[in-house]
Amino acid sequence: MGLNEYTNQNRRNRYAGASAKKKEQEYIIGCIKEQLGNIKINKPVKAYFTWIEENKRRDYDNIAFAKKFILDALVQVGTLKNDNRKIITGFEDKFEYANKSKVLVELKEEF
Repeated sequence: MGLNEYTNQNRRNRYAGASAKKKEQEYIIGCIKEQLGNIKINKPVKAYFTWIEENKRRDYDNIAFAKKFILDALVQVGTLKNDNRKIITGFEDKFEYANKSKVLVELKEEF
């Protein structure tokens, strides 16, 4: 879900927005558990996002808004202790195009 879709849900009513965020995070949590299991990261990290889109219809900021859901899900499952500035030292976005939309997230420990 991008920012425009999320904004439309919130405009519809506040419960629709909360429900949409919860649904997105549940999907992301499933992906995290499948890929990472119970890995815990206890050091500060920089997050690298590679956003892969099927087409060029959405603006970059609309796409990258989903990092909010991803970081919140990483905290919710316990992979990250928090998503504040002490833990997430920064992030970088890269955009690519392919047949199927997805996002790749790489967390690199900061030393």
